[in-house]
Amino acid sequence: MRFASALHEGAPLAVALEGERAIPLRGIGELGLQTPLSLLADPPLERSRALPRAELQLRPVVPRPGKVICIGLNYRSHIEETRREETAYPVLFTKFATALAGPFDDIPCPPESHAIDYEGELAVVIGERCRRVSEERALEVLAGLCVANDVSMRDYQRRTHQWLQGKAWDRSTPVGPELVTLEEAGDPQALMLRTTVNGQLVQESSTELMIFSVARLVATISEFATLEPGDLILTGTPGGVGYRREPPLLLADGDVVAIEVEGVGRIENRMVAER
Repeated sequence: MRFASALHEGAPLAVALEGERAIPLRGIGELGLQTPLSLLADPPLERSRALPRAELQLRPVVPRPGKVICIGLNYRSHIEETRREETAYPVLFTKFATALAGPFDDIPCPPESHAIDYEGELAVVIGERCRRVSEERALEVLAGLCVANDVSMRDYQRRTHQWLQGKAWDRSTPVGPELVTLEEAGDPQALMLRTTVNGQLVQESSTELMIFSVARLVATISEFATLEPGDLILTGTPGGVGYRREPPLLLADGDVVAIEVEGVGRIENRMVAER
């Protein structure tokens, strides 16, 4: 199945999507802590209130996650272009819920940064409270998959050896368009990811090429932190980022970035100067 968080005439609602129809979930305003796996497996659908999908404004797939945990350097192609060394343990960093944006929202270009970059990624949504989950069981705690763009302010990212200040700008990380269950999306390690900037293909890779699989990431993170329904994990970007191109391909006012993950969906965002 496919689910989304949306606004309809200004009112928030969580919906199940069936083709071009959006069916509200009774009494639920958004996906997250109140939509665990047990609920999504048998959602309280209000079919009598079904809406045309076109009438919805999609929000971040989980608007207010308790945690947003991101993975850096999870594809060898990206490690090679950044001239870093592969590590035996995932590179982890965090974002705040305020960094999230809707799948088709405009993304502000902050006047302070002069090196804005794209990073197309597969993201996963946790569906069951878990701690120290094994790698073998890790996929069982997922609510589903979605698409993300880890928009990065490279000049701020490089100010220190920590990345937070380059990764957590307000409304800089679109996530969506939908939460797609594994039953529908299939194996998260067998999906093609593509990123375009103004129609130009800039990233193309299979999630099979991740260094640390989705299951390994969930097991690793849950070793030290309790994961809860609605928590987001961004699983890393493949090679082809703009900052490492010759010449660099940095984002500016008016640029349009689209990211598609096979079987999961497509997000598209215009960069707009923030004044």
